[in-house]
Amino acid sequence: MTLPTQQHATAAAQDRPELQAILDDIVDSGITGITLRVRDEHGEWTGAAGRSEIDGDAKPPIDGHVRIGSNTKTFTAALTLRLVAEGRIALDTPASEYLPEFDLDPRITVRMLLQHTSGVFNFTGEYYPDGTVVSGIPATPAGREWVDNRFVTYAPEDLVRLALAKPARFEPGTDWSYSNTNYVIVRLIVERVTGRSVAEETDRLIFQPLGLSGTAQPSAETDIAEPHAHAYYRYEEDGEAHTTDVTEHNPSWISSGGDMISTSQDLQTFISSIASGTLLPAELHAEMCATRETPIPGMGYGLGVFVQDLGAHGRVITHNGGAAGFAALMYATPDGRRTMTATLNYVDDAAMSLAIPFQQGSQRLVDAVFRTGQVATPAA
Repeated sequence: MTLPTQQHATAAAQDRPELQAILDDIVDSGITGITLRVRDEHGEWTGAAGRSEIDGDAKPPIDGHVRIGSNTKTFTAALTLRLVAEGRIALDTPASEYLPEFDLDPRITVRMLLQHTSGVFNFTGEYYPDGTVVSGIPATPAGREWVDNRFVTYAPEDLVRLALAKPARFEPGTDWSYSNTNYVIVRLIVERVTGRSVAEETDRLIFQPLGLSGTAQPSAETDIAEPHAHAYYRYEEDGEAHTTDVTEHNPSWISSGGDMISTSQDLQTFISSIASGTLLPAELHAEMCATRETPIPGMGYGLGVFVQDLGAHGRVITHNGGAAGFAALMYATPDGRRTMTATLNYVDDAAMSLAIPFQQGSQRLVDAVFRTGQVATPAA
């Protein structure tokens, strides 16, 4: 497909009422605010709906900063693969060889950590198919305790030790289960082999090469750069609802699995480079996007990315994530030319009451952007 000239593309992209209508519906479902950035054969389109603050009238800033939650895992995986390319890390080496001070199962490899097949307990809590819940750290958003502890600093080593003190979910390599602990372990491996912080290495190997000027990886820093929308958390106490602005909080509770801050523009650049393979050598790009069967119908998981099958419309490389009243989406076709990124702000709560509207709204956007025409899938 031949892309139109930039002048024609910009003019055509300015009128996307079908996308704006979806954004408005997502806000009507309970989300406080949302921004969307789409790049396709029509050019680039941005839109916003809702409010930046619950007691204000301004829309969320189109390219405002947002806590991107588990999209951080894609950055961490890409960083790890860049270090594999430098010969610093090997995917099939046991993690215990890099971190001998932890009582890691010697069967767990770096690949399993990135792939969520290690079986290591999730330090933010485990939810089992029979309804059993095993709690994790107190900082996991769960009522007033989350609000009161949102400025506490958690050392990544302590998060790993907490997880390893709990029973493993399954034998390494025998199943798949999403665990934030995997990526904290990867962070410690990165810092061990490089002698530098994960933030410094991410800047060297991802931010600088891609020119991601609006993206940051805080460790325990609580602020977020302007411009930004506001995030909230609601809890009940003595039968009364309390809503607190939690825009500023210490993200160390979700270290390297959900602590990053970015913008829709930077996420677009990043996911396009991941999908198209421009950031990694060809063999490592293939490793990242190689999937195995997972419990999620119609989806597969590679190394830090989901690969979603759209049937006749090809597939997309994607990840999304939420972090205490903020969320972000990123999608791209395998050639990196069609992309969709979004940022959201909302009122979070322990019941995750907006989870279903969030999922339904995300799917509507995917259908509108990626199922509207044939999307080419590269030959295997």
